[in-house]
Amino acid sequence: QYSLLRDVVSSLKRHRMHEQQFSHHPLLVLSNFGLQQIHVKLMASMFQNMFPSINVHRVNLNSIKRCLLITYDAETQLLEFRHYSVKVVPVGVSKGLKKLLQEKFPNMSRLEDISELL
Repeated sequence: QYSLLRDVVSSLKRHRMHEQQFSHHPLLVLSNFGLQQIHVKLMASMFQNMFPSINVHRVNLNSIKRCLLITYDAETQLLEFRHYSVKVVPVGVSKGLKKLLQEKFPNMSRLEDISELL
């Protein structure tokens, strides 16, 4: 079973798709691939080799825009693919500064100075 991209996008309330998401490879997460059966090991190796490995000490967290989760169900022998979009959001700052960091320009017509926004 599968879904087309246009069906997925039309079902979302707020979809976020832009070209920058696909400029870097996704963070790959494999779930339930720890079984000792040879076909499970082969599938895990195949998925790991589809995407370059990530060095966790050197990776720039801002470059990770997607996460691909692949789950293996041993009973039904089915794979479940989930593709997530990752968004970095500033935490612990004022609303005005958060808008500036997200490259949204706030309405400053009622303000006299930039310090009022910050």
